[in-house]
Amino acid sequence: MLDRIPVRWRLALTSSALTFVILCAFAVVVGQLTAGRIRSDFNNELAAAVDDLSDRLYITDVVGGQPPSYTVAGPRLDDYAAPNNAAIRILDRSGRLRARTKGAPDFPVNLGRSTQIGGYRVETRNRAIEVRAPDGRATHLAIPLYVQYARPVSEIEHTVDRVRLFLVVGVLGGTLLALVAGLLVARRAMQPIAALTSSARRIARTRDPTDRVPVPPGEDEIVELARTLDDMLASLDAAQGEREAMLERQRQFVADASHELRTPLTSVLANLELLTDVLDGDRGEAARSALRSSQRMRRLVANLLLLARADAKRQLPHHPTDLGQVLVEAAAELGPVGQEYEIALDPREAVVDGVRDELHRLALNLLENAVRHTPPGTHVRARTLVEGDEAVLVVEDDGPGIAPELRDRVFERFVRGAGDRGGSSSGLGLAIVRAVAQSHAGTVTLEDAHPGTRFVVRLPLSREREAAVAERAPSLASS
Repeated sequence: MLDRIPVRWRLALTSSALTFVILCAFAVVVGQLTAGRIRSDFNNELAAAVDDLSDRLYITDVVGGQPPSYTVAGPRLDDYAAPNNAAIRILDRSGRLRARTKGAPDFPVNLGRSTQIGGYRVETRNRAIEVRAPDGRATHLAIPLYVQYARPVSEIEHTVDRVRLFLVVGVLGGTLLALVAGLLVARRAMQPIAALTSSARRIARTRDPTDRVPVPPGEDEIVELARTLDDMLASLDAAQGEREAMLERQRQFVADASHELRTPLTSVLANLELLTDVLDGDRGEAARSALRSSQRMRRLVANLLLLARADAKRQLPHHPTDLGQVLVEAAAELGPVGQEYEIALDPREAVVDGVRDELHRLALNLLENAVRHTPPGTHVRARTLVEGDEAVLVVEDDGPGIAPELRDRVFERFVRGAGDRGGSSSGLGLAIVRAVAQSHAGTVTLEDAHPGTRFVVRLPLSREREAAVAERAPSLASS
């Protein structure tokens, strides 16, 4: 999962996760310390309030009896308790209530000095309260009383909860800010890498090693990567230049060698043809065998010369050529080989701009491929037609077809099928078909045929032919 996340998100998530962990630890420590401090201050306020109240209380109007009656005087309890929402109770030693605030709960007498009960924090003091005369003078007498001062614990817990909520919001907010800041920083840091990636994609699309990647200013790792990529492109450019120069020399050599071989081969063939006419017996058979080999060599040299011209982008002058007539001539050249097959032709007029010899080689190679890789008696059908602005040549058979493992490589050079009878194929026939089709701005495809094989060549129609048809159309309409 992490490998599918962009690097900038991984960096931002990692930094925010670390920030979250640090803030959580900080919040836990601060929360505990703050909560403890708030509770401690709360308890101290309670103790100070009960002590202050005990010091300000006094007793008046004492009347003897069992038990005696008296009045607990001092600050008005409701007013004293109101600011802190406190509850105050004053009891004597027997537990009899002597004074209290309105709504004060009933707390037991023996609670101890400080305790928590019923949702209240209660501070209890056992004090001897001074008795004063009606005129306010001290009498040096005192009556022991219990003073209970209580406040709801919910108040302090609400404060603690607000502190905790504040810390949680702070942790989440800090984490979110860390994530946003991490994304911004990572995006800014990744901009040079994004520029390098964009440049690399552009170079991969254009296949132009002369292009260069941008080198950002600075001396960091990204700058070093950009310089390394730039040096690599320079090396690839130099290597490609050397390779192209070497391939060009090879193409030139093959073209020149093939061209130069044609003259001596023509002489050899002429001499061998004379020898086959004058020699008999074994010598005549040897001369005929040499003639067949020389003829095959001539075809191979012609094929190599055609491919060399295609590789070197050399083109002979193009002229309007009827592809249907070329098909008829190619079928006639099959000779005795084609007599063992059922060959059906449908040569309709389809004029293209091209080199007649090369188009003848294209059609002948397709027909030879059909008869060479199929058993005798196979039906071979070839036709030409016009579809839109294209001339189409279709050659198909009902033979065993092409093996699946060869379908993707059938137009490559020196690829031979298992059905090549006698090993007579050089493996260049279909490669020449593709080279001729491409040199004429066309295409050749291998289509599905059940059973058999179907090759379809598409070439653009001749512009002169289209112009002539366009000129005849208005005249025919007017007539």
